[in-house]
Amino acid sequence: MTSSLSDILAQKRILVCAGPGGVGKTTTAAALALGAARRGRKALVLTIDPAKRLANSLGLSELGHDIQRVPDEMLRSSGELVDGGELHAMMLDQKRAFDEIVTRYASNPEAVKRILSNPVYAQISGSLAGSQEYAAMATVEQIEEDTDFELIVVDTPPTAHALDFLDAPEKLTAAIDSPAIDWFRRIRGQKVSRSVIGRTGAYILKRLSKFVGSQFLDDLAVFFTEFNDILGGFHLRAEKTFDLLRRDSVGFVLVASPEPMAVRETLFFHQRLVSAQMPFAAFVINRVHDSRPTDADAKQLTKTMRNLDSVKQLQFADGTLRISAEAMLESHRDLQVLADGDRQSIDRLSETDPDATIVQVPYFEEDIHDIDKLTQLGAYLANHDGQ
Repeated sequence: MTSSLSDILAQKRILVCAGPGGVGKTTTAAALALGAARRGRKALVLTIDPAKRLANSLGLSELGHDIQRVPDEMLRSSGELVDGGELHAMMLDQKRAFDEIVTRYASNPEAVKRILSNPVYAQISGSLAGSQEYAAMATVEQIEEDTDFELIVVDTPPTAHALDFLDAPEKLTAAIDSPAIDWFRRIRGQKVSRSVIGRTGAYILKRLSKFVGSQFLDDLAVFFTEFNDILGGFHLRAEKTFDLLRRDSVGFVLVASPEPMAVRETLFFHQRLVSAQMPFAAFVINRVHDSRPTDADAKQLTKTMRNLDSVKQLQFADGTLRISAEAMLESHRDLQVLADGDRQSIDRLSETDPDATIVQVPYFEEDIHDIDKLTQLGAYLANHDGQ
């Protein structure tokens, strides 16, 4: 049986909003969290998007890695707030998230200092494949474990990167625990004999030193030696994160537009979720064109306009606009073509998962840039349960 988004908001503790870029994913995540807060739940929205629009929409000057509470007066400004409802927000700071993982799993405070001050760590924590996604999901797992939030809504990077977060723990730990890295650990500094590294290894080190400097190689070897001590913690965190993402209390909300490419990406991600046995919750399709008049409606419109104006033109009282019936009908036909295309795209989602909750959000004329508009979108999402 298809659930409504209202039911999903009431039943889930974590919602992961994923999808292509530019389809309103950040706004949808904020609206869902706001909608839950207004219904009396203590909610948090966590975004990886560096744009300031989420903070501005929530009446905050900026967002950072520290969780901030949206003032209750902001929530009440657009309607009634059920007792107990709270809204909090944060934006992932990838470096700080990594630092927190290191601090949690390093053997002692001195090891933490050495790792965090190592220049190699500064580069890897920000650029290693999968590091952002790993940091995000590790942060979610930590928040879920250590806080009393009733709903955590996660806004992920665009689909190409959102797919990475499913593989990020494995990619990251494999990169750190690779044979090449083990080789660097073994040749740390100058404390090993030529027999250990071999003639080829010595030649490679000599050539590398010429290009990157011997100090860099020393930093690299020291880093991976130190980091090896906490690698088990990274593996443990990865296992806990995967266990978390498969729980019934978690749901993935796939956000898209009706554009064919966006729908293709969304279907691909849906397939990945199913194959990974992760709980899919709903599709949210933003910017859907409304259906235009049928041929019968068009004929009636033509007749009405002819009655209004013998020259088949509609004119405002101040004379600023004149439009012919034919032009208006042509515009309606063009919009109907777009609406038909949107319908076909949405039908593809229905065919893939006939039981899926699909919420269609119309093409709003105004951008959603404040808490009043977010409240309206949240109410729409909760009260329109799809097809």
